[in-house]
Amino acid sequence: MNNDQTLTQRTCKPCEGGTEPLASDVAKTLVSQIKGWTISDDGTTITKRFEFKGFYKTMAFINAMAWVANQENHHPDFEAGYHYVIVHFTTHAIGGLSENDFICAAKIDALISE
Repeated sequence: MNNDQTLTQRTCKPCEGGTEPLASDVAKTLVSQIKGWTISDDGTTITKRFEFKGFYKTMAFINAMAWVANQENHHPDFEAGYHYVIVHFTTHAIGGLSENDFICAAKIDALISE
């Protein structure tokens, strides 16, 4: 892990089966760097709910999120409704969290100016 760069400055690296998921303490350190994201009880997923004023803004966010995910080649699972999107990141190939999940979460957060 390169600690000299913020998560948004890093890029995802290919992750293959056989790689160990991040240790709990590392995941907790990384999640503290991305506002509003939570780690699942089993430590395998990070999640955040985004809310918008209307369907068009919700869909615009989903399209922007898709662009980020394709650029990083790391894709979230998500749920969407009229005015919300719930985003879940996990690294399926390793059955848990990798640095890629936190990089993409940070980049998706950067799409929203709070």
